[in-house]
Amino acid sequence: MNFENIIWNKQTYQEFINYLYSLQNIKYKEFHKKLILDDNLIGIPTPKLKEIAKKITKGDYKEFIKLNNKNLYEERLIYGLIISYLNDFNEVINELNKFIPYINNWAINDIVCSNLKIFKKNQTKGFSLINQYLKSNNGWSIRFGLVLLLNFYIDDKYIHKIIKICDNIKTDDYYVMMSNAWLLSICYIKYPDITYKYLCKKTLDKTTLNKTISKICDSKRVDNNYKKSLKNLRKQI
Repeated sequence: MNFENIIWNKQTYQEFINYLYSLQNIKYKEFHKKLILDDNLIGIPTPKLKEIAKKITKGDYKEFIKLNNKNLYEERLIYGLIISYLNDFNEVINELNKFIPYINNWAINDIVCSNLKIFKKNQTKGFSLINQYLKSNNGWSIRFGLVLLLNFYIDDKYIHKIIKICDNIKTDDYYVMMSNAWLLSICYIKYPDITYKYLCKKTLDKTTLNKTISKICDSKRVDNNYKKSLKNLRKQI
């Protein structure tokens, strides 16, 4: 399909869905649905979906978004990826606010977050937006904010702010807790002394703290001596 010049309407959108099904990889579908716990997918590898989304963004993407049913995994992911390829940060913000309620699994959440490279150039404004996400009652919104921090904010300016944010996450939502642990593990890899000092305070809930230590110890970027100290810390929990 000629995504850059297509005139989007109900007929061409259905042709688009048919095109997606023509790309179906059954083995990939069976493997991927076990990971994301979502049966409503066609089965198309992420690189191909990124390629499609980028091409749609060069055409009448606004009409495509209006027609997008957000039913299939691939529809929702392409929607989010289109937003990640936009160049106007204000437009990105507006579209993300509409998109996040449609997130229903970690893969859509994390793939879109990692592709939102525009946050790196708009850190200050983006950080304010992330803080709004973190105040949400929607677990996916919170995870979205945490994974954005993980991808674009672990630096000298934000490391202490991130530690404070991680400490203030109080929830039993599994996917939020795991993203918090993931974020802290990357903080440790980049800022081991700061992060270790925080972990020693043991103010994190037990599940997140244990998972954080496990993720750090699984990393090949962490020295074995540091891992021993962390394992000793875990014994004290």
